[in-house]
Amino acid sequence: MQPARNDIHNSPLPVLCQSCQARHQGICGALTPEQLLTLSRQSRRVHRDAGDELLADAEPITAYGNVLRGVVKLSKVLEDGRQQVVGLQFAPDLLGRLFASESRVSAQAASDVDLCMVPKAAMEDLLRDNPALEHRVMLQTLRELDEARDWMVTLGRKTAAEKVASFLYLIASHIDPTQAEVTTFDLPLSRGDIGDFLGLTIETVSRQMSRLKADGVIEIENYRHVSVPDLTRLRVRCG
Repeated sequence: MQPARNDIHNSPLPVLCQSCQARHQGICGALTPEQLLTLSRQSRRVHRDAGDELLADAEPITAYGNVLRGVVKLSKVLEDGRQQVVGLQFAPDLLGRLFASESRVSAQAASDVDLCMVPKAAMEDLLRDNPALEHRVMLQTLRELDEARDWMVTLGRKTAAEKVASFLYLIASHIDPTQAEVTTFDLPLSRGDIGDFLGLTIETVSRQMSRLKADGVIEIENYRHVSVPDLTRLRVRCG
């Protein structure tokens, strides 16, 4: 006799978690069904439209957000109003600095975003009592550190053409948590934000994207929808 198949009615996982594609790769992958159930009772899933502010610089942190879908833009704003985009977050990244009292960056939904919001106290209590979860968070933090260092190389040493190609490849390799790489996506940032992220002017970004299009490396529709016929060719153009 075959065992009963788990479905929405008899699965040990909370309903909130069963449809979450980011759960397996994110911090929740270190939790047992019982721990997920405990956490889900205090969590809520929220949707934010592109352009919505998620977190302000120096704002007290009261909850953490596990990115389920979409792209989050992290930035620092100088006293004179100049903005520097300092990072992007994708599923299953964790929004909010753990154990910090306030945010060190501003966070904005670069695209439509779905988040699983967990109260600060609940997440930190779970971390203290769960070495496996603490280890998963540490690995995720180290991955983000490695990516930040790689991006320093991009900003400091690569040409404008290589920077734009690297940005497109970053999106292609991170935007969908269910796939290692995707070949079609909508740009989550405007040309201005891309330039800010790469340290380039809007004109330079547009010129380099037009060159990639002319060379057949990418295709662009409606100004923001990008298709990549061959990801290997795009990777080569990253330098």
